[in-house]
This record gives sequence, structure tokens and C-alpha cells, in this order.
Amino acid sequence: MGDGCIYDFEMKDIDGNPVKLEVYKGSVVFIVNVASKCGFTSQYKGLQELYEKYKDRGFVILGFPANNFLKQEPGSESDIKEFCSLNYNVTFPMFSKISVKGKEQDGFYKFLTEKETNPGFSGKIKWNFTKFLINREGDIVDRFSPLTKPDSAKVIKRIEAELG
Repeated sequence: MGDGCIYDFEMKDIDGNPVKLEVYKGSVVFIVNVASKCGFTSQYKGLQELYEKYKDRGFVILGFPANNFLKQEPGSESDIKEFCSLNYNVTFPMFSKISVKGKEQDGFYKFLTEKETNPGFSGKIKWNFTKFLINREGDIVDRFSPLTKPDSAKVIKRIEAELG
């Protein structure tokens, strides 16, 4: 593994409060860049179901809204929060809007996508709903494309393997 781990980062939650990601130490973490107006937005439903199914076993999903792709996340944090709550009853942690690629890319997403820090699963974020799986030790152990649904057999198999 490269330098550092996800626990070194502090991000702002959707209400603007700082959250040290080390609070998720010991959990299996699923990191997803989300958007409210994307063809894949309905994946929120599968994400929420995954979260409800496994949260008692130490599983958490972290949603990072991003407006990088065709401006599919134009709203404010309160708009995003309301959308997720009303349409998908999202209860997993949601964070403030960030940039996941390009010049404005957030340091956290730089960490997730650079070869130096994530040699196994690096590469640009190509679209909304790219998913990273982090084990209980904070290592990135898998990555799934936007096309891979949260409730797909391969995602569930990997999560269950990490939960033990």
C-alpha cells in the first residue's frame, strides 16, 4: 500500500461539520461519489438497502456528492440532503459536495485515484457512482464501476468477505 490511509483525512459532512474519517476505523467502508440527476441515481436505493443490511456488522457507506459530470449535482448541500431523504430515505453518512477529478480535485479523491497511494485500484473517476471498498484496516481492497449496481452479486460477495 502507498503512503497514508483514508483515516488521515478530515472531510465536511453534508451539514458542514468536520468529520475525521478515523471515526470509521474498524468498519468496512464503501465510498461512493454520488449525484442527484444521473442515470445511475437510482443506485441510492441499492446503497441504502446494503447499508441497512450490513450496518450492524460494521459496514458503512460514505456518499460524496460531486458535480463533475454534466453538472448532475447542481444543488446546494441542503438540496442534496432533502433529495436523498425524500426520494431514497438515505440514512448513511453524506458529505459536502467535492470535486472528484480535474484541477479542483479534492485531496481525498486524489488519494483514492493516484497510483502512488492506491496502486491496486487507481485511475481517474470516469463517472458518478464509482465505488471503493475499504477493509477494516483502512486499505483499499476493491473498486467497482458506476455500471456495477450496489446490490450486484460481486459487490455483496466482496463486502461479506471483508465483514468476515
